Amino acid sequence: MNLNNGSLFDVIRSAFSWDVWAIVTPAIKDTLYMTFWTTLLTLIFGILLGIVLIVTDKDGLYPLPAFNRVLGTIVNALRSLPSMVVIILTLPLSRLIIGVSYGPQAAIIALVVTCVPMFGRLVESSILEVSKGKLEAAISMGSNNYQIILKVLLPEALPSLIRNFTIAVIAIISTTALAGSFGAGGLGDVAVRFGYARFKTDIMIAAVLVLIILVEFVQFLGDRLSKFIAKKRYLI
Repeated sequence: MNLNNGSLFDVIRSAFSWDVWAIVTPAIKDTLYMTFWTTLLTLIFGILLGIVLIVTDKDGLYPLPAFNRVLGTIVNALRSLPSMVVIILTLPLSRLIIGVSYGPQAAIIALVVTCVPMFGRLVESSILEVSKGKLEAAISMGSNNYQIILKVLLPEALPSLIRNFTIAVIAIISTTALAGSFGAGGLGDVAVRFGYARFKTDIMIAAVLVLIILVEFVQFLGDRLSKFIAKKRYLI
């Protein structure tokens, strides 16, 4: 149903009908599947990337200026590309790795390539907020690089890391919707195939509503967890 064959009230009411949710519900499962695995991989590789960027900086724990510049250039290049372009470019990679270039599993590769550089920079930013005094104290006590990273940098940056990770998860949810336009499935696919191509505004409303709820839920959890940790450390 759309506004051409019904009033706005009728369209909204139709958006909550069983027929609409019979189409939207399977798409929710695909979106959650893509979001979960992309979030997990982005968390792992993003933190590793951020740590490498910090450690190999000219003022880092293990300076490798040339390597850092090359890595930073690659990260910036990937960040500068629109998500749509990255998804298109990684379709052959998905086919090479898993044998297909469509569906939720194939989209995860594109989503990770899109989101890891962004989150890596956010991790770098969070770690840079750690007080230099605490870092110098750890070095003066004879801590090695691994101890400094695991027991000083990451724990001290945790509230900021959680806030930035929340931003990354929301970006992942948004990118899954975009990936739906390229055969990934999920809510983005439903919104495009039914809501846009077939002028079914009620389905579009239902898909957008679910995306809004997911984003609000993630933001709520991230804010609460970050504030909880900050209060425990008497930072607020």
